[in-house]
Amino acid sequence: MTFDDVTERLRGFAAARAWEPYHTPKNLVMALSGEVGELTSLFQWLTPEESDAWREDPSLEAQVLDEIADVTLYLLQLADRLGVDLAAAAHAKIDRNELRFPPPD
Repeated sequence: MTFDDVTERLRGFAAARAWEPYHTPKNLVMALSGEVGELTSLFQWLTPEESDAWREDPSLEAQVLDEIADVTLYLLQLADRLGVDLAAAAHAKIDRNELRFPPPD
């Protein structure tokens, strides 16, 4: 399954529930921010070692996977609503970062 497939599925999901009017850029950014906050809270007080071992706790693993999915889904919906090609935008950003941060000699 590709991100295009997921985007199409999200469109259908929202359409079936008549949620499109609520999926404004502002609302999608706010929802995305909230989901990033929820993901952040799962790691907030962990040591670096504990955060690396997140999969060793089945409850934490399930929560992390759910929150990463939520972040991804809202980001896909936002990009779709704005007409942004996520892959192209990401590649363009990496290109700029390669110029800004060249590898050490």
